[in-house]
Amino acid sequence: MSENVIAGLVVISLAVIIPSVILFLSYFLGGRKYSERKLETYEVGLPKVYGNTSERFSIKFYLIAILFIIFDIETVFMYPWAVNFRELGFVGFFEMVLFILILIAGFVYIIKKGVLKEI
Repeated sequence: MSENVIAGLVVISLAVIIPSVILFLSYFLGGRKYSERKLETYEVGLPKVYGNTSERFSIKFYLIAILFIIFDIETVFMYPWAVNFRELGFVGFFEMVLFILILIAGFVYIIKKGVLKEI
């Protein structure tokens, strides 16, 4: 067998053996004392949960999460550009300006639509 196959088998065997040993030890060494208090629901320190727990959230919460992800990904794309700014030259600068202008256009669009009002 080649060295790559042996190294792959070692990694796979370690990936199986280590979690198995940890689960085995935690099952046999860990305590299994379940009290009534331990099995109760915990909701921000309140002893009882009021209302229905299956209430629906407003779609605006999900919209804000999506907008956050979009603008977070924008910064992820800007870091490598900033690191390689000198090597990319004018073409790289123009592409990043175009990328930022597209994102600003989207941001202006969602503001004009009134998406971020009354949240």
